[in-house]
Amino acid sequence: MTASDSSITIARAAAKAAADKLAQDVVALDVSERLALADVFLIASAPSERQVNAIVDGIEEELAKQDLRPVRREGRSGGRWVLLDYSDIVIHVQHEEDRVFYALERLWKDCPVVDLQLGDDASAKAAAVSDSE
Repeated sequence: MTASDSSITIARAAAKAAADKLAQDVVALDVSERLALADVFLIASAPSERQVNAIVDGIEEELAKQDLRPVRREGRSGGRWVLLDYSDIVIHVQHEEDRVFYALERLWKDCPVVDLQLGDDASAKAAAVSDSE
């Protein structure tokens, strides 16, 4: 079983919104075979708490245009690691220091990388990193 087309479409919209707010290292992982609660983890980072919150705002605004609201939001007040749970998609926006420390990509390294089609080579870099680990 792989992530549904609708989940991938939503992840791509969220990734584009994150990239528009200058998110760094935007990566999506297809966790559908390993996790029953979600299809895709989208992970992005930023160098400051303020930038983390700006990215979160951009993602929420973009997905709200599609009538999507998170069923749960955690970490907003701290701005270090914000989790947006859209049921099939779980979005993690982390401060770059927390991203290195918690290394979600390493924890989920057996999961395939989703091509986010961001127009730059960020997705290709993510796939290369995933393949080399």
